[in-house]
Amino acid sequence: MIPDLTSEITFRKLSIFMTFMETGNIARAAEVLNLSGVSVHRALHTLEENVRCPLFTHKGRNLIALPAAWTLLEYCQEVMQVMERGLEEARKTAGVGQGRLRVGTLYSLTLETVPQLIMGMKLRRPDLEMDLTMGSNETLLHMLEEGLLDAILISISESEIDRNNLEVLPLFHDDICLAAPASAQLNTDALADLRDYKDQKFVALAEGFATYAGFQEAFHIAGFEPEIVTRVNDIFSMLSLVQAGVGFTLMPGRMKKVYENSVRLLKLAEPYQMQQLIAIVFARNREQDPSLRALAAEGRMYARRLEQNATP
Repeated sequence: MIPDLTSEITFRKLSIFMTFMETGNIARAAEVLNLSGVSVHRALHTLEENVRCPLFTHKGRNLIALPAAWTLLEYCQEVMQVMERGLEEARKTAGVGQGRLRVGTLYSLTLETVPQLIMGMKLRRPDLEMDLTMGSNETLLHMLEEGLLDAILISISESEIDRNNLEVLPLFHDDICLAAPASAQLNTDALADLRDYKDQKFVALAEGFATYAGFQEAFHIAGFEPEIVTRVNDIFSMLSLVQAGVGFTLMPGRMKKVYENSVRLLKLAEPYQMQQLIAIVFARNREQDPSLRALAAEGRMYARRLEQNATP
């Protein structure tokens, strides 16, 4: 059975008590703790009331510890040591503070965004190891919620984000474009009206990926169901199929640098235009984790650089 310890005996009071016992003086204890002497005296007085036995006696203006206080000090030291070990083990179980950060990312962000964040993190925290997991929006969010990842980089435009429990740090917006094989005969001077591609074959990402919902919505607006030859589980496979002439697709503009010589890109016409908002997402109750704070700081720097480069 759990002993009936009063809720008024707090770790704060015990810490003040231990510091007083070490310094032997209220003024010195207050200086060490960056508190007022009145606060230290009040904490010691209420602790004595909570313990329900005399701990101190007054000798002039000085507070002198009684034998009971020295006995309590021994147990306080044990309690603090046990609690420190408990906190350390809890962090280990949660994967926090172990010199390793488990990051999930969309495949498409491994071209530029993730490498730049990793390089920045290495400068901030050279000893930190980063484990990288790639997957769909849906998979990465589930892994974050299950505690299998510490942070994820996803498109929040297509995700249901629990803002009460998850912290979201926006990085950049990205336009979705029509992608076609290099051999396709296209009018590159005009915006792409999807209705003009009703007879074309398409390749697409599977459900749960960032562009899946946007793909569905765009063709819903166009008023027809596209002929999808195949669905794949990563954007590189999808664009390899486009390169090979298997079909057209919709893809984020961030892939352009790699595929601009082998895939033709067209901006979508106004009714179908859409953007993805790419962001770093992590649990709000982990926001004081030093590794996540470093990742968030690097993310803000990255977003600022993109914004400065985009400014004429």
